[in-house]
Amino acid sequence: MLRQLVNRLEQASALDPAGDKLKAAVQATIRPRKLRDVLHGVFLGHPLHPVLVQLPVGAFMSAAVLDLLPGQRRAATALVATGVAGALPAAAAGLTDWASLAREQRRVGLVHAVGNTIALGLYAGSLAARMTGRHRFGRMLGYAGLSVAGGSAYLGGHLSYKEGAGVNHAVPELRMIPEGWHHVASMAELPVGKPVVRTVGSAPVLLYRHGDSVTAMIERCAHQGGPLSEGEVTGSGPSACVVCPWHGSTFRLTDGLVVRGPAASDQPVLRTRVAGGQVEISLP
Repeated sequence: MLRQLVNRLEQASALDPAGDKLKAAVQATIRPRKLRDVLHGVFLGHPLHPVLVQLPVGAFMSAAVLDLLPGQRRAATALVATGVAGALPAAAAGLTDWASLAREQRRVGLVHAVGNTIALGLYAGSLAARMTGRHRFGRMLGYAGLSVAGGSAYLGGHLSYKEGAGVNHAVPELRMIPEGWHHVASMAELPVGKPVVRTVGSAPVLLYRHGDSVTAMIERCAHQGGPLSEGEVTGSGPSACVVCPWHGSTFRLTDGLVVRGPAASDQPVLRTRVAGGQVEISLP
């Protein structure tokens, strides 16, 4: 029953007007590219949001335990304050990721964000009550906030594990490539500086020739599976990059390094070798 209700959220087009307005607001507010890359977690190699949520979740749960024990009012209040403060950067990272998701994912993510906002409001009220001596009321608000946050966390899990938000969409393509070396092209078929797509097993592979060397990477973007072969190539030589046409994730063609988000993971690169003018690739 619960899963059916959540699955219906993916098709709830009535959420789109509010979601579109929030997406525009997020993109207008978080404009600097470097800031967006930090919030996406490009420097980490995976999304930053799951890392940041550990602080408020841990603080709120610890406060809930201390609220059951005598003589722990000050400690519980300090933990609630820590959780409220820690929730703000976690929300910023989450909203930045959310704004670059597919529409069906954004619908579930919107409800997830609303739930988190309600939970944060309850905890802010709990903190205010505790600081003005109304500890019993503060505890009640805290437990209410924890309950709402738990439901919202379920939606976050649905987003990640059922809908694939935040996961590396290129890695499953590696499973489609058989073991061993596979012939993909001759050097004569690969123009210098222009990506070429070949299928190995059932996985599309992007080949890029730079001088006498060839790099091969999974063609589906790590962020949302977009077709990198349809993206623009920027720069030249060792610094040449391909830009995903869907959301603008940028990867260096010589080694798959993610240069710009929203992708946080590097693009998987395959092993290559050239013998007798023939190019072969194999799994890393």
